[in-house]
Amino acid sequence: MTWRRPIRPIALALAPVLAFSASVALHAQAPQNDLASVQRHLAATQTMTADFTQTDRNGRVLSGQLTLKKPGKIRFQYEKNVPILLVSDGKSLYFLDYQVGQKQRWPIGNSPLGILLNPERDASKFARVVPSNDPRIVSVEAYDPKRPEYGRITMIFARQPSAPAGLMLQGWVALDAQANRTTVRLTNQRFNVPVADSAFRFNEPRRVRR
Repeated sequence: MTWRRPIRPIALALAPVLAFSASVALHAQAPQNDLASVQRHLAATQTMTADFTQTDRNGRVLSGQLTLKKPGKIRFQYEKNVPILLVSDGKSLYFLDYQVGQKQRWPIGNSPLGILLNPERDASKFARVVPSNDPRIVSVEAYDPKRPEYGRITMIFARQPSAPAGLMLQGWVALDAQANRTTVRLTNQRFNVPVADSAFRFNEPRRVRR
Protein backbone atom coordinates (compact mmCIF):
# COMPACT_ATOMS: atom_id res chain seq x y z
CA MET A 1 0.00 0.00 0.00
CA THR A 2 1.23 3.54 -0.78
CA TRP A 3 1.29 5.80 2.27
CA ARG A 4 -0.77 8.96 2.00
CA ARG A 5 -0.39 11.12 5.08
CA PRO A 6 -3.84 12.82 5.03
CA ILE A 7 -5.52 9.65 6.34
CA ARG A 8 -6.63 10.16 9.93
CA PRO A 9 -4.28 8.22 12.24
CA ILE A 10 -5.71 5.93 14.89
CA ALA A 11 -3.91 7.96 17.55
CA LEU A 12 -6.53 10.70 17.34
CA ALA A 13 -9.26 8.30 18.42
CA LEU A 14 -7.37 5.78 20.45
CA ALA A 15 -6.75 7.11 23.95
CA PRO A 16 -10.32 6.86 25.26
CA VAL A 17 -10.68 3.44 23.69
CA LEU A 18 -7.61 1.99 25.34
CA ALA A 19 -8.50 3.53 28.65
CA PHE A 20 -11.96 2.11 28.43
CA SER A 21 -10.80 -1.39 27.52
CA ALA A 22 -8.58 -1.47 30.60
CA SER A 23 -11.09 -1.00 33.41
CA VAL A 24 -14.75 0.00 33.14
CA ALA A 25 -17.37 0.81 35.75
CA LEU A 26 -20.76 0.95 34.07
CA HIS A 27 -24.06 2.60 34.95
CA ALA A 28 -26.09 0.71 37.51
CA GLN A 29 -29.06 0.47 35.17
CA ALA A 30 -27.10 -1.64 32.69
CA PRO A 31 -28.11 -5.32 32.54
CA GLN A 32 -26.43 -6.99 35.48
CA ASN A 33 -25.25 -10.02 33.50
CA ASP A 34 -23.62 -7.86 30.80
CA LEU A 35 -21.99 -5.63 33.40
CA ALA A 36 -20.51 -8.59 35.22
CA SER A 37 -19.32 -10.23 32.00
CA VAL A 38 -17.60 -7.08 30.71
CA GLN A 39 -15.88 -6.48 34.03
CA ARG A 40 -14.71 -10.09 34.24
CA HIS A 41 -13.45 -9.96 30.65
CA LEU A 42 -11.42 -6.82 31.27
CA ALA A 43 -10.03 -8.11 34.54
CA ALA A 44 -9.05 -11.43 32.96
CA THR A 45 -7.26 -9.89 29.96
CA GLN A 46 -3.65 -9.25 30.90
CA THR A 47 -2.29 -9.35 27.36
CA MET A 48 -3.86 -9.32 23.91
CA THR A 49 -2.66 -9.39 20.34
CA ALA A 50 -4.85 -8.83 17.30
CA ASP A 51 -4.83 -7.69 13.71
CA PHE A 52 -6.66 -4.41 13.16
CA THR A 53 -8.23 -2.59 10.24
CA GLN A 54 -8.85 1.13 10.59
CA THR A 55 -11.29 2.97 8.30
CA ASP A 56 -11.72 6.74 8.32
CA ARG A 57 -14.79 8.75 7.36
CA ASN A 58 -13.63 8.91 3.74
CA GLY A 59 -13.38 5.15 3.49
CA ARG A 60 -9.59 5.03 3.47
CA VAL A 61 -8.15 1.97 5.18
CA LEU A 62 -5.00 1.16 7.15
CA SER A 63 -4.18 -2.14 8.81
CA GLY A 64 -1.64 -3.50 11.25
CA GLN A 65 -1.19 -5.35 14.53
CA LEU A 66 -2.24 -4.43 18.06
CA THR A 67 -0.23 -5.60 21.07
CA LEU A 68 -1.42 -4.89 24.62
CA LYS A 69 0.13 -5.70 27.98
CA LYS A 70 -1.10 -4.50 31.34
CA PRO A 71 -0.36 -2.26 33.01
CA GLY A 72 -0.23 0.49 30.46
CA LYS A 73 1.70 -0.95 27.52
CA ILE A 74 0.12 -0.76 24.07
CA ARG A 75 1.44 -0.76 20.51
CA PHE A 76 -0.30 -0.17 17.20
CA GLN A 77 2.11 -1.31 14.51
CA TYR A 78 0.91 -0.23 11.08
CA GLU A 79 1.42 -2.14 7.87
CA LYS A 80 4.63 -1.94 5.87
CA ASN A 81 5.23 1.39 4.11
CA VAL A 82 3.09 3.31 6.64
CA PRO A 83 5.69 5.33 8.59
CA ILE A 84 3.70 5.97 11.77
CA LEU A 85 3.56 4.23 15.13
CA LEU A 86 1.41 4.56 18.24
CA VAL A 87 2.94 3.09 21.39
CA SER A 88 2.73 3.39 25.16
CA ASP A 89 5.64 2.37 27.38
CA GLY A 90 3.48 2.24 30.52
CA LYS A 91 4.04 5.90 31.42
CA SER A 92 3.35 7.90 28.27
CA LEU A 93 1.52 7.45 24.98
CA TYR A 94 3.55 8.39 21.90
CA PHE A 95 2.50 9.08 18.34
CA LEU A 96 5.53 8.84 16.04
CA ASP A 97 5.58 10.05 12.46
CA TYR A 98 8.80 8.88 10.84
CA GLN A 99 7.99 10.57 7.54
CA VAL A 100 8.26 14.06 8.98
CA GLY A 101 10.40 13.21 12.03
CA GLN A 102 7.75 14.14 14.59
CA LYS A 103 6.97 12.74 18.04
CA GLN A 104 3.93 13.64 20.15
CA ARG A 105 3.54 12.60 23.77
CA TRP A 106 0.63 12.42 26.20
CA PRO A 107 1.16 11.53 29.89
CA ILE A 108 -1.08 8.57 30.60
CA GLY A 109 -2.06 9.93 33.99
CA ASN A 110 -3.42 13.11 32.39
CA SER A 111 -5.65 11.31 29.89
CA PRO A 112 -8.38 8.67 29.98
CA LEU A 113 -5.57 6.17 29.51
CA GLY A 114 -4.87 6.66 33.21
CA ILE A 115 -7.63 4.14 33.86
CA LEU A 116 -5.32 1.53 32.41
CA LEU A 117 -2.83 2.14 35.22
CA ASN A 118 -5.34 2.88 37.97
CA PRO A 119 -8.17 0.32 38.08
CA GLU A 120 -9.75 2.20 40.98
CA ARG A 121 -10.54 5.21 38.83
CA ASP A 122 -14.31 5.49 38.47
CA ALA A 123 -15.51 5.64 34.85
CA SER A 124 -19.20 5.29 35.70
CA LYS A 125 -19.84 8.95 34.89
CA PHE A 126 -19.09 8.46 31.19
CA ALA A 127 -19.75 4.79 30.39
CA ARG A 128 -22.92 2.85 29.65
CA VAL A 129 -24.11 -0.35 28.05
CA VAL A 130 -26.00 0.39 24.82
CA PRO A 131 -29.11 -1.74 24.16
CA SER A 132 -28.68 -4.09 21.22
CA ASN A 133 -31.23 -5.92 19.11
CA ASP A 134 -28.73 -8.75 18.67
CA PRO A 135 -28.40 -10.86 21.83
CA ARG A 136 -24.97 -12.03 20.64
CA ILE A 137 -23.58 -8.47 20.89
CA VAL A 138 -22.71 -6.26 23.86
CA SER A 139 -22.06 -2.60 23.00
CA VAL A 140 -20.50 -0.17 25.46
CA GLU A 141 -20.34 3.59 24.94
CA ALA A 142 -17.88 5.92 26.65
CA TYR A 143 -18.26 9.70 26.72
CA ASP A 144 -16.96 12.19 29.26
CA PRO A 145 -19.00 15.42 29.06
CA LYS A 146 -16.28 17.23 31.05
CA ARG A 147 -13.71 16.42 28.34
CA PRO A 148 -15.48 16.69 24.98
CA GLU A 149 -12.11 16.73 23.21
CA TYR A 150 -11.90 12.98 23.85
CA GLY A 151 -14.94 12.38 21.66
CA ARG A 152 -17.26 9.39 21.91
CA ILE A 153 -16.36 5.71 21.70
CA THR A 154 -18.63 2.70 21.19
CA MET A 155 -16.91 -0.62 21.79
CA ILE A 156 -18.36 -3.83 20.43
CA PHE A 157 -18.07 -7.21 22.16
CA ALA A 158 -19.33 -10.52 20.77
CA ARG A 159 -20.41 -13.31 23.08
CA GLN A 160 -17.94 -16.15 22.57
CA PRO A 161 -17.50 -18.93 25.14
CA SER A 162 -13.80 -19.42 24.36
CA ALA A 163 -12.91 -15.77 25.13
CA PRO A 164 -12.26 -14.38 28.63
CA ALA A 165 -15.57 -14.19 30.52
CA GLY A 166 -17.31 -15.26 27.31
CA LEU A 167 -16.74 -11.94 25.51
CA MET A 168 -14.56 -11.07 22.52
CA LEU A 169 -13.66 -7.45 21.73
CA GLN A 170 -14.52 -7.03 18.05
CA GLY A 171 -13.56 -3.37 17.63
CA TRP A 172 -14.96 0.09 18.14
CA VAL A 173 -16.36 3.21 16.49
CA ALA A 174 -14.91 6.57 17.53
CA LEU A 175 -16.35 10.04 16.97
CA ASP A 176 -14.04 12.95 17.74
CA ALA A 177 -15.08 16.43 18.83
CA GLN A 178 -15.50 17.41 15.15
CA ALA A 179 -17.74 14.36 14.49
CA ASN A 180 -15.07 12.63 12.41
CA ARG A 181 -15.80 8.91 12.45
CA THR A 182 -13.13 6.21 12.70
CA THR A 183 -13.97 2.51 12.71
CA VAL A 184 -11.55 -0.13 13.99
CA ARG A 185 -12.15 -3.86 13.51
CA LEU A 186 -10.13 -6.59 15.20
CA THR A 187 -9.43 -10.12 13.99
CA ASN A 188 -7.22 -13.00 15.14
CA GLN A 189 -7.53 -11.94 18.77
CA ARG A 190 -5.31 -13.86 21.19
CA PHE A 191 -5.53 -13.39 24.94
CA ASN A 192 -2.98 -13.82 27.71
CA VAL A 193 -0.17 -14.92 25.44
CA PRO A 194 3.46 -14.13 26.35
CA VAL A 195 4.37 -10.54 25.39
CA ALA A 196 7.85 -9.16 26.05
CA ASP A 197 8.30 -5.63 27.37
CA SER A 198 10.66 -5.03 24.46
CA ALA A 199 7.61 -5.02 22.17
CA PHE A 200 6.89 -1.48 23.38
CA ARG A 201 10.25 0.07 22.60
CA PHE A 202 10.67 2.33 19.59
CA ASN A 203 13.22 4.21 17.55
CA GLU A 204 13.26 7.98 17.84
CA PRO A 205 12.07 9.71 14.65
CA ARG A 206 14.64 11.93 12.97
CA ARG A 207 13.61 15.45 12.10
CA VAL A 208 13.51 16.16 8.40
CA ARG A 209 16.03 18.80 7.35
CA ARG A 210 14.90 21.32 4.78
